[in-house]
Amino acid sequence: MIARKKLQNTTLQKIRRDISMNKWVYVIALPVLAYYILFCYLPMYGAQIAFKYYQPGKGIIGSTWVGLSHFISFFKGVYFWRTLRNTLTVSISSLVFGFPSAIILALLLNEVKRERFKRCIQTVSYLPHFISLVVVCGIIREFTESSGLINDIIAFFGGDRKTMLLNPKAFVPIYVISGVWQNIGWNCIVYLSALAGIDVALYEAATVDGAGRWKKMLHVTLPGIAPTIIIMLILRVGQLMSVGHEKILLLYNESIYETSDVISTYIYRKGLYEQNYSFSSAVGLFNSAINFVLVMAVNAFSRRVSETSLW
Repeated sequence: MIARKKLQNTTLQKIRRDISMNKWVYVIALPVLAYYILFCYLPMYGAQIAFKYYQPGKGIIGSTWVGLSHFISFFKGVYFWRTLRNTLTVSISSLVFGFPSAIILALLLNEVKRERFKRCIQTVSYLPHFISLVVVCGIIREFTESSGLINDIIAFFGGDRKTMLLNPKAFVPIYVISGVWQNIGWNCIVYLSALAGIDVALYEAATVDGAGRWKKMLHVTLPGIAPTIIIMLILRVGQLMSVGHEKILLLYNESIYETSDVISTYIYRKGLYEQNYSFSSAVGLFNSAINFVLVMAVNAFSRRVSETSLW
């Protein structure tokens, strides 16, 4: 007991000393800490309505406890497999095509020697990220109309004009391609930063050994940014079930529900339109639990295989 108390006192003294030495750093960190406490941790208290028949008049505590009935209703519901399939299809397609695209762009920009041209390409690729999502979806709708630009190109080569957003099979390609266009420039910033940290001496040694650009990329550049790629991939897999509902809500319609209705849009309809707060909370909690399991599993696998992980 005495040894434990001494250890606790020593730890407290170290914490106090660190706070006194870096007090302004802690002051700067306070707003960030407050943000996460207010908007990420405190709302977890309301997650219990997923296990209750929530009635706003009775409040969270006064509402009737129903256990897992909302989860069972979702699993047995007619929309469970459709929303799960669509969520995985959209998310995995975005991961397969969107994740490598930022890495490829960063590698290509790293090979550009003319700084003005490189900065121009970077600026052009960043811009779509800062355009309002409503505007982006409006552009997508205009381009995919039967009289839009894409159909003009198709008609020029002898194809038929069709409103693409009325075709269920066309929704996922439209969503994924537009997502790549929106985010490729912004996502490659991380990889460009990682590339800037690679020791120039490694490239010089590879040149002396007779390596060309391709060999340098394979044996110097990619290994140099591999830890960053792994960390970003773990974070991305942790969001596999979290397909943003805003863009889908702005694009989809009843004729393409078959392929566009995902879990997040289903939660939106059940929670806000039907005011079934408990059921939508249960579905959202299920979504978060799957994401948590995925990020834990991928992190453990990465730590075992590559010794690079989040923790």
